[in-house]
Amino acid sequence: MRIHRQRGAYVVEFALAISLLVMVLLAIADFGRVLFRLSSVAEATRVGARVSVVCNPGAGRVLTEMQKFVPMNSSNLTISWYDTAGAISTSCDSTSCAGVSVSVTGLSVAPVSPVSWIGFSSLTVPAFSTYLPRESMGQDPNSASVCS
Repeated sequence: MRIHRQRGAYVVEFALAISLLVMVLLAIADFGRVLFRLSSVAEATRVGARVSVVCNPGAGRVLTEMQKFVPMNSSNLTISWYDTAGAISTSCDSTSCAGVSVSVTGLSVAPVSPVSWIGFSSLTVPAFSTYLPRESMGQDPNSASVCS
């Protein structure tokens, strides 16, 4: 019997099997990262809309609050105020605005698994938008102080 010559075949089979297993595990981890990013962007838009309708602080503070969830910049953020007729308004206050829409676009996730070897160097995150109706907009109903 010539068993001695096939001893190296086990090592080759193991190397092929373990490399496939590692690629599958990395792909699963990437899928989880993508789902986490989608969830983070959805939560960031919700927080941004909430901060806007309660405090009306402007885009700078909204962006700062949203960056706690997702790495982004002002080019990814769109804030649209709506008047009581439902049209986009450029100047709103607590008496004339009906709500706000906060949108995030242009974000991507870079995979770390071998998926990047076949052409997926980055995966684009779909646009997210959240609309909330107006609340206090910087005015505490029980006092004259502005939301800080």
